[in-house]
Amino acid sequence: MSQKLKNKIEANDTSIKLLLKDEKFYIDYFQREYRWEEKHIKTLIEDLTNTFLKSYKEGDRPEDVANYQNYYLGPVVFSVNPDTAKKSIIDGQQRITSITLLLIYLNHQQRNFEEEEKVSISDLIFSVKHRVKSFNMTDENREDCLKALFEIGSYVAKDDDDETIINMVDRYHDIHDSFPEEINAKALPYFIDWFVENVVIVEITAYSDENAYTIFETMNDRGLNLTPTEMLKGYVLSKITDRKKRNEINDIWKAEMIKLHDYSKNADQSFFHAWFRAKYAVSIRPGKAGSQNQDFELIGTGFHSWFKDNHSDLFDLNNAEEFYTFFKDSFPFFVKYYLKAWKARQEFEPRMPHLTYINSWGIADSLQEPMLMAAINHGEKEELIFQKIDAVARFIETFTVRRSVNYKKFGQTAIKYTMFNIIKLIRNNELNDLYSNLSKEINDIPQNWSAVQDFRLHGMNRKFVKHLLSRISSHMDKQVGKDTSYVAYHHPKGKQFEIEHIWADKFDEHKSEFDQLNDFRDWRNKIGALILLPNGTNQSFNSDRYEDKIQHYLKENTYAQTLHSSYYEKNPNFLNSNSIKSLGFKHHDDFKKSDIVERTALVERICEQIWATDYFQIEHQ
Repeated sequence: MSQKLKNKIEANDTSIKLLLKDEKFYIDYFQREYRWEEKHIKTLIEDLTNTFLKSYKEGDRPEDVANYQNYYLGPVVFSVNPDTAKKSIIDGQQRITSITLLLIYLNHQQRNFEEEEKVSISDLIFSVKHRVKSFNMTDENREDCLKALFEIGSYVAKDDDDETIINMVDRYHDIHDSFPEEINAKALPYFIDWFVENVVIVEITAYSDENAYTIFETMNDRGLNLTPTEMLKGYVLSKITDRKKRNEINDIWKAEMIKLHDYSKNADQSFFHAWFRAKYAVSIRPGKAGSQNQDFELIGTGFHSWFKDNHSDLFDLNNAEEFYTFFKDSFPFFVKYYLKAWKARQEFEPRMPHLTYINSWGIADSLQEPMLMAAINHGEKEELIFQKIDAVARFIETFTVRRSVNYKKFGQTAIKYTMFNIIKLIRNNELNDLYSNLSKEINDIPQNWSAVQDFRLHGMNRKFVKHLLSRISSHMDKQVGKDTSYVAYHHPKGKQFEIEHIWADKFDEHKSEFDQLNDFRDWRNKIGALILLPNGTNQSFNSDRYEDKIQHYLKENTYAQTLHSSYYEKNPNFLNSNSIKSLGFKHHDDFKKSDIVERTALVERICEQIWATDYFQIEHQ
């Protein structure tokens, strides 16, 4: 290798198509794990789809995509061995992995299109040499997972799967859940064209590992750019003329930043997004092509600039004393309850249980966090604040569960106008008004509980079914006085719970009721034919006949026990409860189609009870 080539560094703007087409990338040992979380992939999908929808309009010609707004995804750094042309990823494998998962999803979305309507993107996912298919991310540990996702759109986890595989499958499901319905069959080819052509990446290539790692360190360790939070702080301090007061606010600011950064390195920016959207934003960009960003979007892209332009009209901050008082009092107050809400989403808080539920099954943070803060007011007692936050969280969970049993998505793009209007509706509400407003909004949700009758488990909704069964199981335990919670079923510290099919996957045992295998499997996956069992128990008995399984169910959670006739003999808490009597439980000595129908109707009644609007009655608290 010549010294000249060894020292060479190249940097070029490129597209996803040019970056990935028929390429192979090797992943260095020090960064093999794929660690993107749900919030990362959902933010990416929101950003991409929102940018596309700002330009796209029905009736556009394919060539119009070239003039759509571009989206900058960031840099990737490669080290290329000039002798072997082997290309190693030094920085950017998280993004390239996420792009690959999105391309696989998009390829599935167009699988039923006519050939002339499809956009060819398979060569961005894998290449074929000597009739052997290999994926662009060259890592043998990923091959089985990527192959399954590409070919059938799902992957069954193995016990020895590592963190990367688990995260890849989870993020693929997140893409499915958050991809907006607005990008329908007509718009999808335009989105794919835009995604592979208009999303800009800076490709940095070095021809020695030494140069590549130097670039990596420079990009990650030596940045001196001020963050939006720091620019906001500078502006606020410039408005406070008294030196002593300015130093006081500076000290307060530092203290609050430490608290926020204890949770996440970007929690400061998330906080200002949530606070300003919750309490002060009054407008949002209309969903038509060419529309300009409004308060909601401008806060997301540059809250420091937005505050500078709006503090007089929206915050009523016009002089040094008002700036001082606001950031001395209101700022720490809202940081405190933003963090309390954040903590309650991670660790079960009995005074705000619904925060745990929406952490598992909520809406995009860009909407959820400002909704949770919208109704609380500076100076309110903590008990009242917790009541308000939990009420909003209950509304969010009711919304997501009702949409999910109706097979409706709730990505940010699809619901942001509805949720932003609710933010404005509940902003600064007294408790009575908050309960009244949220109850009315729930009654206006068009998706109702009757859809439970047709709801079933499928390859992409296992996460939701686990949430639903955890809520049902913990609800029934609570009704009979058991000291268990949702967390004990959904994400316990010890042995995990798994979804149990009451019917074993044995079509031959059910031919008296079914002619077709697919019909049998549809019924086997109905929500009324599923329960939760501890991992191990589930694996030990899941292939047994029902008459053998039911003896084991009697030792499990209340919801599973109610299948057995013996449970109805000596359980006074169960037998004497009016709340339980209203649900109409019955035991099932056999488990035929008719039993699944009855059990599914029971699930519908339990859902109506769990998410009843009675919660929003003051006298009920």
